[in-house]
Amino acid sequence: MHGAGNDFIVIDLRDGARPPSPQLCRALADRHTGIGCDQVLTIEPPRSADVVASYRIWNSDGSNAQQCGNGARCVAAWLVRNHTWRAGNALGDVFGLDSPAGTHAVTRLAEDRYAVDMGLPQFAPQAIPLTGFSDAHDEYALDLHGEPLRFGAVSIGNPHALIEVLDIATAPVATLGPRLQNSDAFPDSVNVGFAEVVARDRIALRVLERGVGETLACGSGACAAAAILMRRGRIDREVTVALPGGELNIAWPSDTVTISMAGPVAFVFEGEWLQ
Repeated sequence: MHGAGNDFIVIDLRDGARPPSPQLCRALADRHTGIGCDQVLTIEPPRSADVVASYRIWNSDGSNAQQCGNGARCVAAWLVRNHTWRAGNALGDVFGLDSPAGTHAVTRLAEDRYAVDMGLPQFAPQAIPLTGFSDAHDEYALDLHGEPLRFGAVSIGNPHALIEVLDIATAPVATLGPRLQNSDAFPDSVNVGFAEVVARDRIALRVLERGVGETLACGSGACAAAAILMRRGRIDREVTVALPGGELNIAWPSDTVTISMAGPVAFVFEGEWLQ
């Protein structure tokens, strides 16, 4: 499946089957010798009341991730379709999912479009985590191996840094991104976004995801970029985020409420992995 080009292998483990090992995740995710994906998603029984299922996220390098907005929409779409097959009736248009980062309300907007409540953005450095700073700021300054760098930072259940650029096409994603990911400022590494403000209601974004590399879309990264730029007053509280693989719509009415993300999902193919 994919959400705006961010692609996943989705494995339904609600029958109690064991999750894949990190080694198997790497094999599945390999684009030359496996199936190929950004992340592996495992759907599992719910962990809290009033939700229909939980899911876990495995990066292409076998490491675990805490949040994935595009993946949440794909999980939701799979559950809607699978529920019809198994139970003979449709799952409701509003339901809950447990992710590693918490519980999320999901709304089915159309057959191939879902909205996900992504929680309340956390700007405190301790919550990201971001070291070397005691208080939250709209922008941080860091000396990165002798090069001054200004960036924003937030947690959307996982750590994000954002660098604003004038031209998204020439953003130094492949060079500056890994340097920031490997800096001591982010002890758990970080997803690094590069954003160009196109208009008050539109930004262009590229994201280097930890454990994966640059992806065609990043749902939590879109939320992070929007939240940081909204707090700075650079954009409106409802914005379209244009990523290489498609567009996501982000709404954050105020700093005190949760942020939501809406976007497309697509089924690509189904099969059986023979080891």
